[in-house]
Amino acid sequence: MLLLECVPTELARQITEQASVPVIGIGAGRACDGQILVLYDILGITPGRLPKFAHNFMRQAEDIPAAIKNYVQAVKSGDFPDSAHSFK
Repeated sequence: MLLLECVPTELARQITEQASVPVIGIGAGRACDGQILVLYDILGITPGRLPKFAHNFMRQAEDIPAAIKNYVQAVKSGDFPDSAHSFK
């Protein structure tokens, strides 16, 4: 497995296409084989400055399990990460 963090979207796509192992992204765009987002970022409780790739899924959820479910659905549907949460 290869983890790409804060890698420009196009470069992440090229690496993912050529890699022989699964490529997981955090702030590297949708083209990766999978996505990671730290729980603090999912729940909107990250202290200090938020990373560009962070998104508060708790805003549209009534509880923590719903926020996590929203994150999973957004990744599976391709809605997350979008260009606002990726590097160019």
